[in-house]
Amino acid sequence: VNGVYSADPEKDPGAVYYPEVSYLEVLTKELAVMDAAAISLCKENGLPIRVFNLNTGDNLYQAGIGEPIGTLVH
Repeated sequence: VNGVYSADPEKDPGAVYYPEVSYLEVLTKELAVMDAAAISLCKENGLPIRVFNLNTGDNLYQAGIGEPIGTLVH
């Protein structure tokens, strides 16, 4: 997937894409990003998470230089 969605976009055509979402939203909305313990550890340590598709073009490079691709979880 290209980021975080409200549901699986392959199964739900009405799934909403989130360009940016908070740790709390990920946990309360039970968004499938990572397990809750990993999200909590990132939150406690101030580590942002960038969710993006590694198999699309030069996304890894773009993420590495700080381009706003995928979803930012903070």
